[in-house]
Amino acid sequence: MFAVLKTGGKQYKVSSGDLLRVEKLAADAGEKVQFNEILMLGGDAPVVGAPLVEGAAVQAEVVDQVKGDKVINFVKRRRKHGSQRTRGHRQQLTLLRVTEILAKGADKSGVKAAIGAGSVSATAVAAAAKPAKKAAAAKAAAKPAAKAAAGGDDLKKLSGVGPALEKKLHENGVTTFAQIAAWTDADVADMDEKLSFKGRIEREGWIAQAAELIKG
Repeated sequence: MFAVLKTGGKQYKVSSGDLLRVEKLAADAGEKVQFNEILMLGGDAPVVGAPLVEGAAVQAEVVDQVKGDKVINFVKRRRKHGSQRTRGHRQQLTLLRVTEILAKGADKSGVKAAIGAGSVSATAVAAAAKPAKKAAAAKAAAKPAAKAAAGGDDLKKLSGVGPALEKKLHENGVTTFAQIAAWTDADVADMDEKLSFKGRIEREGWIAQAAELIKG
């Protein structure tokens, strides 16, 4: 029997006993996690989800938190001196061993859901651990962009950021240059995926720009 699961914006075909590397999860080595986004179950009686298979899940044990192979990229902007630089990135990953594939009863298993460990996802982890605060978190995330910007910086000063993009950043809790200047590689990758930036953050050099704007 096999299953096709979705996590970190990617799909994986797995069977019991498989070793799997996925985008970093909020879990420690030895913990058991459960993937609830199952797109298909295969075997003698295949089941295809619409889009998910109801009640199905894949459980796995966290083996270790690792890093992927180094990826080198060269950033160059036209007509701007001193902006050429080479940067390396190693994606943070979680190594898992698939222990069980559930065709039904996932909601009653008692195993915690597998949740990404990025800067935005960390908020989701806390909300999952404290259901009573979910409503408050949702309300805070829905605040108008104008209110979010009231005590923040003018993010439109960053190259390539207009009113629409600034609003998206506000909706994801990013309102100041200090936040952007403090982003790690993992934060950049998470924001790229969350807002479909397709490498814009590194291409435009937002982190360096934010650091300069803080200095004034």
